[in-house]
Amino acid sequence: MKLKHRLIWAVAALAIVWMLSACTKTNPNNAGNNAAPPAGGGQTKEITVSAANFSFTPSDIKLNVGDTVKLTLKNTDGVHGLEIPDLKVNVKNGETATFTVNKAGTFEYNCSIQCGSGHDNMTGKITVS
Repeated sequence: MKLKHRLIWAVAALAIVWMLSACTKTNPNNAGNNAAPPAGGGQTKEITVSAANFSFTPSDIKLNVGDTVKLTLKNTDGVHGLEIPDLKVNVKNGETATFTVNKAGTFEYNCSIQCGSGHDNMTGKITVS
């Protein structure tokens, strides 16, 4: 009878240890939930870039990792396009592209339509931190 009681206590003790250890395991779906999100990241930003012969306004855009961008091109003078090769974005006048910046860095953009003698100088940059 003593052996049967010891066996029951041993199984109960193992079950308790097993349940307690399960409470401390990290769930991969919740990993990092206690960490603060990047400052300002994860926001939706609506940005209109105006294009004129031969410049973009704004020519310097600052974003945070995780931001979703709705980028619209508005031609105010001439015929222009806006291409961000590294982000695979290319819009023409009146078009909007939506994309998310997932990594930090500097991304150059330029006019994608041959627009005249100042075309090569028609550039801008997006800085993601």
